[in-house]
Amino acid sequence: MSKTNNKNKVRKGDHGYIAAEKKKRILITAALFAAPLLIFFSAMIYFKTRLTVWTVIAVVGCLPACKSVVSLIMIFRAKPVAPQVYQEISKHAGELVMSYEMYMTFYEKSASIDAFAICGNTVVGFSSDPKINAAFMEQEAQKILRGNGFKANVKIFTRLPQFLERLDSMNEHRESLEEGIKFRPDEKYPELSRNELIKHTILAICV
Repeated sequence: MSKTNNKNKVRKGDHGYIAAEKKKRILITAALFAAPLLIFFSAMIYFKTRLTVWTVIAVVGCLPACKSVVSLIMIFRAKPVAPQVYQEISKHAGELVMSYEMYMTFYEKSASIDAFAICGNTVVGFSSDPKINAAFMEQEAQKILRGNGFKANVKIFTRLPQFLERLDSMNEHRESLEEGIKFRPDEKYPELSRNELIKHTILAICV
């Protein structure tokens, strides 16, 4: 039962993650606010005053809820992949390691990335975000990947047909793109391939 549920769970990088994460974070935020509010109003009704230590406890208890609000705001800024776009990408994904529905955020800029495809040292993405600075996001993502030991080149397309053409090309030349690349499994994630580790590194900088 648990294994089946685990397989059906929408994970970060899966299509549908944004919608599932919004619901999850709304529930968590509501629960985190409910607990201190319950303490505050219960104490006020019982003692008939707000001037008790329970008010302080309730206020301090709101801090995790406020942090959760920030997390909730960030996920609401992310844009899910349109179903028709996901279907088109899926038709061309082939055997490539894919990641979907990412919101990459850096100090200077942020942007939604509909999908990334990873093969060897080639990482290509597609973004339908009209405000994206593709060159900046490419540079920052590449910098992080190389800082983690992956000599990957990152390219982000803003036109879907170009991205789909690149996916077809990557599938056609998949063996040559991965040829000669040395790989030592990560001790923390021994079950992940090199392409999956690159995906994991990219997801780490997304909400």
